[in-house]
Amino acid sequence: MTDQPPDRLSTDPDSPHYDAALLERGIGIRFAGQEKTNVEEYCVSEGWIRVAAGKALDRRGKPLTIKLKGPVEPYFRDEK
Repeated sequence: MTDQPPDRLSTDPDSPHYDAALLERGIGIRFAGQEKTNVEEYCVSEGWIRVAAGKALDRRGKPLTIKLKGPVEPYFRDEK
């Protein structure tokens, strides 16, 4: 594995940006200087994260998300 997290990653198994091995390793996200633990998806190059919008669900049973724009800094939690 690399020592750099990917540019884009999603926790949704249906997404093309999903990677189970990286998620098992543990990815942390700093967004606008604050630690975020509820990130569903992020993109460093475009500068956004998606977070769940409360407990609301869409018609397929997945959480509704809100896109927030700002500086995104992903890192590995295990620091291998």
